[in-house]
Parts: sequence; structure tokens; C-alpha cells
Amino acid sequence: MIDPTTQYEPIIGLEIHAELMTNSKMFCPCQVVDSVEAEPNTAVCPVCLGMPGMLPVINRRAVEYAMRVALALNCEVQHHNIFARKNYFYPDLPKAYQISQYELPIGLHGWLDVELEDGATKRIGIRRVHMEEDTGKLTHLEGGGSLVDYNRSGVPLLEIVSEPDIHSGEEARAYAMKIRQILRYLGVNTGDLEKGVFRVEPNISLRPVGTIAFGKRTELKNLNSFKSLADGTAFEIARQTEVLNSGGQVVQETRGWHDTKRITFSQRSKEEAEDYRYFPEPDLPPLAIDDAWIAEVKASLPELPDAKVARYQSDYGLSAYDSRVLTEEQAVAEWFETAVSSPTSPDPKTLANWIINNLFSLMNEHKQSINEIQVTPARLAELVGLVEQRTINNNTAKDVLAAMFTSGQSASAIVQAQGLAQVSDEGAITAVIERILDTNPDNVAAYLGGKEKLIGFFVGQVMREMRGKADPAVVNRLLAAALAARR
Repeated sequence: MIDPTTQYEPIIGLEIHAELMTNSKMFCPCQVVDSVEAEPNTAVCPVCLGMPGMLPVINRRAVEYAMRVALALNCEVQHHNIFARKNYFYPDLPKAYQISQYELPIGLHGWLDVELEDGATKRIGIRRVHMEEDTGKLTHLEGGGSLVDYNRSGVPLLEIVSEPDIHSGEEARAYAMKIRQILRYLGVNTGDLEKGVFRVEPNISLRPVGTIAFGKRTELKNLNSFKSLADGTAFEIARQTEVLNSGGQVVQETRGWHDTKRITFSQRSKEEAEDYRYFPEPDLPPLAIDDAWIAEVKASLPELPDAKVARYQSDYGLSAYDSRVLTEEQAVAEWFETAVSSPTSPDPKTLANWIINNLFSLMNEHKQSINEIQVTPARLAELVGLVEQRTINNNTAKDVLAAMFTSGQSASAIVQAQGLAQVSDEGAITAVIERILDTNPDNVAAYLGGKEKLIGFFVGQVMREMRGKADPAVVNRLLAAALAARR
């Protein structure tokens, strides 16, 4: 019986499967289609259906995409690659084996730095990156039986296997989200979990703190969101802890995650590598990758998120937080950089604040992405410039941005059409101030008696009478002078 006070250390490794965005499948010329939208079994041929005598041919673009990922994840790209047969019997696998890689994958010994919720950075090792083909898709019927769609069968698939360096559901989520971000930056995967083109499967085990040997592991399936990944992992850690503390043994198995009940459930026993009876694929020659090809692919890599975050801090003077927010999506980063380089040359910090605090709010409200909005980078830069030039004040600018968002018009056109230009005429502002003070003698007396917070009341009254168009800095200066004159 295990002492129930024993403290356990969770040991977690992640397997991430990402479909590669090639035009054709991994080993045949069939078009890769959206398996959610396309009619079932319309993008198939004798090769991806596993007909006898059909010979596979390696997709060069898929290899290049795999190399891009391996290099971005700091892996050693292997010059000598072997494809292998992974044997298992399941209805969505028409050949009864999957062409994959085992002993000689395309990438080995990588790593990824991940920022955690507490601000700390953790380095997680990446054991391997290997290529394989995807399986078909099963739809189970309520009354029994299943339907098979082979459109997805043979689609290029990349598997990224981490080292068991993860110790919580939150760490698993942070790592998976970072991998997804990099794949999207590389243009090799959309990162859409709901469509199944990006799938995350954690392998979870516990061991007593201070020990080395791994415990029995379970693998979680059916995780269609990063929240499910974090919650499912946390639940499984708690479940295994309860099993061990009650004197039981964890069974090595594949478990599903029930998104509604928020629990895991047993699906089937978990296979070991030898159960798949790997052997070299006899219909494919070894894949040779020379240094020149690796150098060519490396030169084609875009600036990756971590490098972009560092550049935004050094070149634009942004905070680490603002830099991470702006670089989360590559399209947003490109939009920001276009705005910064506009002829009006707005202050990058001010521009970042407008995007994060105001533009994102409108995008969320209207459920639009950065690529869908009518506001262009140059027009937001123009708006920020009008504020910096004190043509309009900050509050007016927010209303102008909302109008720009729905109309697509420029800021200057809206300001001119609606007469929103800021009033800086000191004579006009002074006249309004004197009128406000004359009509509020009690508040003036209270202010002069020491209740200086009433300055906000007077500012609000002036701004309201001038319909928000007065220059706030001028109002505050002239109001202070007018009140001082009445002492």
C-alpha cells in the first residue's frame, strides 16, 4: 500500500500532429481538400486507398515544410531519412499500415523556450520531428456502425514529440500554443483544432518526488481546444494521484476527454512501439537531404515570434507584454509594422496602445480578424497623427475610430464632415470657463476652500459645453488660472 501522503511529480510529454498545407497528399497526387467541407471520398485514388500494387512517391514540398519546422524548433535535420511501415488494423487505415518514420526521422534533439503564466521561461526539449501520412476519418453512428471518409487519408502529417519535460496542464498548454504559433508563422499549418488539422495528445504519468523511474502513462485523446488540454491533463493528474493513494495501479491506456462532463474515460489499452512492428518501407528509397538543401530551406524561414518580440522591444521601445500581444498573430504583426512605417511616422508605443486597447476591442465586438477590417494601417496611423498634432483629442479620436471601422472612411474625412476638430482658441475657451464658474458659485467657493478635486467637475462642464472639442490641456491650464484669479 502506497503512503497516501506521498507527493507525486507529474511527468508529461506531448505528441502534436499537424497536417501540412501542401496542395497534394504525402505519397500521391490527390488534392488535399478541407475534409470538413468537401464531399466524403472525393479526393482519393488507388494509392491513398491502399489498392494492391500501388507505389507511393514522396512529396518534395512536404519534406521542405517538415525541414522548416525542424529548423524552427532548433532540431538537427538528418541527412539520411528512412520511411517505415507502422502496422495496425483500424477501419480508417485502408492499407492496414501507416507510412511513417521511426528510427531515422527528419529532425532530432530540438528545444523550445516557453513563457509561463508567472513570467518565467522554461526550455522544453523536442525529441523528434517526423513525417507520416494521415488516416481517414470515422463517423460513428448512434444505432451502431461507422462511416469512413478517406479524403484525409494520405494527407502529409508532421508529428512533433516533446521530451517529458512538462509538469502541469498549464505548461502543456503554453508549449502547445507556442508550437501552433510557430507553425502558423511558417505557413505550414492553419492551427485549427476544431477541424483536426492540429491535434495535441499528452502522455501523462506520475512518480514519487525524488525518484527517477517513470510511472505507467496514459495518453489523452479528443482534445479540441487548449483549455481542454490544460483541464484534461489536470484531471488526469488528479485521477492518477487518487488511484495510487488508494493502493491501485495506473493502467497504461488511451483515454478520451469528455468536454461536457470534464472527465477522462478509458478507450483502449495503450500500445508500445514494438506492437506496431516497424520495418523499413520497401516501396520507398531512403530520403537523402544534403547541406545545400538545408541551407536553402533555412534561408527561406521568416522572422519567428521570439525574434520579433525582441526586435519590437529594441527597435520600437515596446514593453515585453505589448510585443507579445502584437506578434501573437503574424497578420497583426505585419499590420502593425505597415502602420509604423507609414509617412505620418506615428510614435510606435502610442500606435501599439491604439491597436491593443481600441482596435482589438472593435474587432472583438464585430467578430472580425485583422484581415477583414476596413481600417487600413495607414489610416490608423493618420488618426494617431491627428491626436499627436492635437487636431482632435483622445476621446474624440475613439469615436472617429469607431466610425472608421464601420464606414471605411479616413480619419480626416470624418473629422471634417462632422466638425470634430479640436478647439484651441484660448479666447473661446476662456469665455466658456468664465460662464461655467459664474453659474456654479457654490462649487467655486468649495474649490477655493480646499476641495481641489472639484477641478474635474469644472473640466467636465467645459468639455460638455464645447461638445468635447476643446483641447484638454488648454482647458486645464486656463481653468486653473481663472480659479486662482477668484481667490
